[in-house]
Amino acid sequence: MNVALAVAALPPALALGSFLNVVAARLPEGRSLVSPPSSCGSCGTKIAWRDNVPVVSFLLLRGRCRHCGARIGARYLAVEVGTALLVAACFLAFGPTADAVVASVFVSALVVLSAIDVERRILPDKIVLPTAAAVLAAQIALHPDRAPEFVLAALGASLFLFVALLTYPKGMGMGDVKLCLLLGAMLGKGVVVALMVGMVAALVPAFVLLARHGAAARKMGIPFGPFLALGAVVALFVGDRLLGAYLGAF
Repeated sequence: MNVALAVAALPPALALGSFLNVVAARLPEGRSLVSPPSSCGSCGTKIAWRDNVPVVSFLLLRGRCRHCGARIGARYLAVEVGTALLVAACFLAFGPTADAVVASVFVSALVVLSAIDVERRILPDKIVLPTAAAVLAAQIALHPDRAPEFVLAALGASLFLFVALLTYPKGMGMGDVKLCLLLGAMLGKGVVVALMVGMVAALVPAFVLLARHGAAARKMGIPFGPFLALGAVVALFVGDRLLGAYLGAF
């Protein structure tokens, strides 16, 4: 049953991913999300419905505008596919439940925040804070016995990263600190796994930069948000097992 539900979730999730691309492009600039209609960023031509079908249009057009031939960024395809697969995974993992809906909101926020952070090196409060509040309220309503856990996890994860920010201010920003509010609100104690996975994953590009640029790499920044998002996704789906295996080793 969950497999059929996950497959059924793919089309609306693709449409959601298409909308998230609009959010990623317009919200950081303070532009309306609904007006004007979608248009080519190079020639300004309004995009016809046939060229605005998630994934399919990108592939048929070979990633270029039909009118001027300008390249369409790979971000558009990545956001649509990433959103669809993650939302489908939520329904596959949690079934036809409210938990699946909350998880879908969570992963969708992570996708759009990662896209914005990669392109602009920011994590907008307009997305992070309302989503964190909504997710925390939903988690407390669904799991009232775990309310203290979610609150403490949100505050504790943010405090942990804030201390890290004070120690190494070039390595992250306040946006990452606020993002941890969202991670803790959703994951509870599993946020520990998210932070561990995110930090370990971030070491890979850090070492690559160090190997290529030497001491100059210390002045080069990489967006930390996508790595926290990666850790959060891992924690969402297998965090309890990883945490249990880790604690069981002692």
